Amino acid sequence: MDRYQKLMIAHGFLVTLVGLLAGFMLMFSMLGGLELGPGNWLEFSVYGSVDGWVRAHSGGLTNGMLTVIVALALPKLEISEKMTKFFAWGLIYCAWTFTAFYWIGNASANRALSIGDNVFGAADWLSIIGFLPGLPSIFIGPAVLYIGARGALRAIQKS
Repeated sequence: MDRYQKLMIAHGFLVTLVGLLAGFMLMFSMLGGLELGPGNWLEFSVYGSVDGWVRAHSGGLTNGMLTVIVALALPKLEISEKMTKFFAWGLIYCAWTFTAFYWIGNASANRALSIGDNVFGAADWLSIIGFLPGLPSIFIGPAVLYIGARGALRAIQKS
């Protein structure tokens, strides 16, 4: 369990770091560049929208910190070694695929919410890259949360 806890903490911090980087992209998107000093601007544009960078920033921070917090709670759960492995790697997978989805979806015309065209725009190759890796996460995420809740309830019954 200790190894999985450390893996989750490491990946959680890395996902959080990527979320913080999305905060810089948000700032650059809002300001149209970087202020080097008072009134001295290096103007440049970044891909995506302000709203997309808000999602990438807040989503990345939330997913990263959730992974760290769950890792810290792991010793309190009554789950088997096999389930602990799935639990840890499942949450890590979800955190990274959601992070990639936020970044890639911000560059995709249809926000990578589907493989084909949708109400936001036409599909492109980014749609596929942003959507498909995250697709298993919509099943893995709830499964991991269920395993965690069940493990907590078992720990309560045991004590």
